[in-house]
Amino acid sequence: MPSVPMLSDPRHQNEPFPFFRCDRAFGAEACAGFEELFAAGADWQARDDSFYSCFLRDVTVELPAELLCATAVRMRAVTGLPLTDQVVVSAQRMEPGQVVGVHSDRPLIGYEAARLVLPLNHAWRREHGGLLELYDSPEGLPVAEVEPVYDAAFGFVLHEGSYHGVQRVSRRRRSLVFNFWHAANTPELADAVEALFADLHFAELPAALDPVAAAIESRLPEDVTFRANLAALALHRWGYDAAAVVSGFRFTAGPGPAAAAALDERAAAVRLADWVARLKTGSFDLQRWQELRRTLAGTPPPPRVLPLWKLCLPGDCARG
Repeated sequence: MPSVPMLSDPRHQNEPFPFFRCDRAFGAEACAGFEELFAAGADWQARDDSFYSCFLRDVTVELPAELLCATAVRMRAVTGLPLTDQVVVSAQRMEPGQVVGVHSDRPLIGYEAARLVLPLNHAWRREHGGLLELYDSPEGLPVAEVEPVYDAAFGFVLHEGSYHGVQRVSRRRRSLVFNFWHAANTPELADAVEALFADLHFAELPAALDPVAAAIESRLPEDVTFRANLAALALHRWGYDAAAVVSGFRFTAGPGPAAAAALDERAAAVRLADWVARLKTGSFDLQRWQELRRTLAGTPPPPRVLPLWKLCLPGDCARG
């Protein structure tokens, strides 16, 4: 375990997207142990293309379980998110000439939601390159730069706008990357959503939806109507009647009605269907999930959707 408080005194910033930094993240004793993970001859996986070039290996099982648990606890406090105890850690090594292009790592269904990057580079200088650059768009210039200073950690919540990249390096660059999962976007949820939409056949939807779908599909983009069809299919496969299926299609295709003070079972199921359809076709949108949680707060889960409800809205999510 670290000999100093882990991730003490985090400094939060909001531009170009929310992130935090800690000048002394784990302490010298823990970092010395981390450096051993980069021993020569280890089983490294090469990522070598013009956009993303580095060497990676999963070192999770080589780290003490109590350290992983403590890191998850501390990240929950620093981010204010209901992160699970699951932590996956990768060692990243960049050799001279390697670079990581601008990308956002948006959290798809079942993917990690937060990340902590711990540099392990002694005597790093700017002329070595390798700065972590933060962007407000993939086409723009960097808005902020983070030097890969030894034991100075960088953490952030992944979302569609968290664009970042690493400059080309002129000397070896080493980092540990800790990945964390949101309690409402777990691999178990991904498996459940995949099972719900397995053997995708919109022809099984009730005929009552046909004229409604045809009218809406004539004026809305294909990606919107595809998502609406997924929501309708979810309701159909949960055993709801044609009226509920049509209601679900309309809700997902349009802005949807304002949330009522209390939702009945069908209205609650429609909102859950809309959410899982969005997960299937997009990414885990934290703000939209928070809105869903507020909308369904106090609503009894419909028995027929209870397993998915528990995965999408776990009862122990005390914070956003």
